[in-house]
Amino acid sequence: MTDKSGDGAAADIAADLANLRTDIASLSETIAGLMGGRANAAGAAVKDAAGDARDQLSQAVAHAHDSVLGAAADLERRIERDPLTAVLIAAGIGMAIGMMSKSPRHPA
Repeated sequence: MTDKSGDGAAADIAADLANLRTDIASLSETIAGLMGGRANAAGAAVKDAAGDARDQLSQAVAHAHDSVLGAAADLERRIERDPLTAVLIAAGIGMAIGMMSKSPRHPA
């Protein structure tokens, strides 16, 4: 009789193990689905953030471009209004650069 009850207990354990394997497989699929959903959501959030950053950078570049064009137009108007001053300023800057780029002479 011990053998029969031992065989029944072994069958019960085998059935429990089979159910446990099925439950673990189901749990693994559920976790994989949750992680995949979170990964997709994180990917979408990163994509949105990158798009926002790209838009802000584009706006900043456009603003800087407009500022540079405005400054160039203003400088051009000032030169046209007073060309002698512009020439004198350019000559002064050239002389200053020339003096700074001269190498000091060392006595031989």
